[in-house]
Amino acid sequence: MIIDSLFIIFAYLWGSVSTAIIVCRLLDLPDPRTQGSGNPGATNVLRLAGKKAATITLIGDFLKGLLPVLLAGFAGASEGGLAGVALAAFLGHLYPVFFGFAGGKGVATALGAIMGLSPWVALAALATWLVMAVTVRISSLAALTAAVVAPFYLWWFEVPRSYVVAVLLMVALLIWRHRSNIHNLLAGTEDSIGTAKKD
Repeated sequence: MIIDSLFIIFAYLWGSVSTAIIVCRLLDLPDPRTQGSGNPGATNVLRLAGKKAATITLIGDFLKGLLPVLLAGFAGASEGGLAGVALAAFLGHLYPVFFGFAGGKGVATALGAIMGLSPWVALAALATWLVMAVTVRISSLAALTAAVVAPFYLWWFEVPRSYVVAVLLMVALLIWRHRSNIHNLLAGTEDSIGTAKKD
């Protein structure tokens, strides 16, 4: 369908707008890709600029995944089209055309995209992240745990097959993008959520 293709393109371009980089520029801060962990995401912005900037980044990244899926649904996109829109928004965040294809790791954007496809799966994944984040105080480990158990939630809530494919691809890419974090976790050198600049 033409509507599917148009929204997939829109989702990728919308996802390519880096909230972290824009927030840091507005606050006259260094490019987050050159500071801290080098990741243009909410966790790194938390370290560089504090809670307010990180919260704005988190919300912006979440909406980058959610809004294209919701808009495509309202416009009458097909089931497969919605899955493509969710994946495209996520890929835009990971490989943004406007920022030299150097993007973030995609946790918040993936959550937003999944929320648009299946709110129950997204809420279950978010609950998993929150429990792990409170327990271990390591954002990357919480994200990886939520990603690993996401396939179980897909099965439990019986989401459409096209959604399963899109989410599994996002999970695989999330794990791949966190490979340096996995190395740090194994080495015992991964930063905790508490290592952040205070407002």
